[in-house]
Amino acid sequence: MNKNKYVGLDVDQATTVVAIEDARGDFLMESFLPTRAVELREFFKGLNGRIHVAFEEGTQATWLYDLIEPLVKEVVVCDPRRNKLIQSGNKGDRVDARKLARLLRLGELHAVYHGERGTRGLKELVHAYEQLVGDTARTKNRLKGAFRSRSIGCRGDKVYGARERKDWLAKVDTPAVRARISSLYEQLDCLKKLRDQAHKEMIKEARKHPAYKLIINVSGLGSVRTSQIIATVGSPHRFRTKRQFWPYCGLAVVTHMSSEYEVVDGKRRRKSKPLQTRGLNKNFNRTMKVVFKGASETAIKKAPFKQYYERMIDSKMRPEMARLTVARKISAITLAVWKKGEEFDPEKVNQAARDSDDQR
Repeated sequence: MNKNKYVGLDVDQATTVVAIEDARGDFLMESFLPTRAVELREFFKGLNGRIHVAFEEGTQATWLYDLIEPLVKEVVVCDPRRNKLIQSGNKGDRVDARKLARLLRLGELHAVYHGERGTRGLKELVHAYEQLVGDTARTKNRLKGAFRSRSIGCRGDKVYGARERKDWLAKVDTPAVRARISSLYEQLDCLKKLRDQAHKEMIKEARKHPAYKLIINVSGLGSVRTSQIIATVGSPHRFRTKRQFWPYCGLAVVTHMSSEYEVVDGKRRRKSKPLQTRGLNKNFNRTMKVVFKGASETAIKKAPFKQYYERMIDSKMRPEMARLTVARKISAITLAVWKKGEEFDPEKVNQAARDSDDQR
C-alpha cells in the first residue's frame, strides 16, 4: 500500500492552512494552525506515512523549511512566479493549499533551493549590506532632488562631501528646504557608518568559508561579489554544468525555433534555417546577474580578460555581446574552481584562442 501523503501549506503571518492528499489524489483532511513553531511541529509529528510538503517561497519560507524538514520525507519550497495553475481560477487560502498538494503529488512544482544551512549567517549579513547600499543610494538621490527642486545644479559627488556642506546649504533660499537637506545629510552620515560596519561583518563571515579563497582570485570578483556568490548559491553542486548555472545567473540565451523539419523523398530532414534568439532568460537570480555583469565590466580593463575581450571586438562582435561572453566565462570559471577546489589560473583564459592561432 502506498503510504505517501502530500501536504500543501498556505502560510501567512497569523495562520497556516493545511491540505492533505493521498497518492491516488483523494482528499484526506484540512486543518488550520497558528503560524507558530510549537503547533506546526506537533502537527507534523502526529502524521504517519511518508510525508511530502509544499509551500510557496516568501518571508517565512526559510524559517518554515528549517522547522519542517527534519520531520518529513521531503519539503518543496516552490517559486510562485512559475506556478501558473495556482494563479488561475478562484484564489483563497484553502484553495491554494489544495492546489499545492495536488501539484506536489503530480510533480509539477518548480522548487526554490533551501538546502544549504552553512551559509545562512552569511546570507543574512549580505542582505543587510545590500539593503544599506540601496538605502544610501536612495538618500543620495533625495538629496540631489532637494537641490534640483530649488534649481541648484549638483552634478558629481562633491555635494555629498562633509567639507562643502555649509556652502551647499547656503545656496538654499528656503528655510524649510534647508532643514530637509540638513536632515538628509544626517541620514547619509548614519547610513554610511552602518554600511561600512555591515561590510566588515559580511567579509569577516565570508572568509570563514573555504570557497572564499578560491573565488576571490577570479578576475573581476572582489570581496563583496565573492561574498554575494557564496551566500546566494550556497553549494556549487546544485548545478551539474555551467549550462545549468547560466540560466540561474540570467546569462542564458533563449532560442526560438518552429517548423524545424521537412519531408524530402519520404524522409525527415532538419531545415537549415538559423536558430533565432530571443535575448536572455527572464527568470533568474537578480543578485547573481548583477554580480557577473559587474565583474565583466571590471575584468575587461586588465589582463587576462582584456585580451579576451579585445579579441572578440576585433572579430566584429558587438561590445554588449562581448561583455556578455566575458560574464559567462567568469561565471563558468567561478563554478569550476568552486567545484574542483582549484586555484584560478589566468593563463587558461586565453589558452584555447592561442592554441587555435598556432594551428593556423
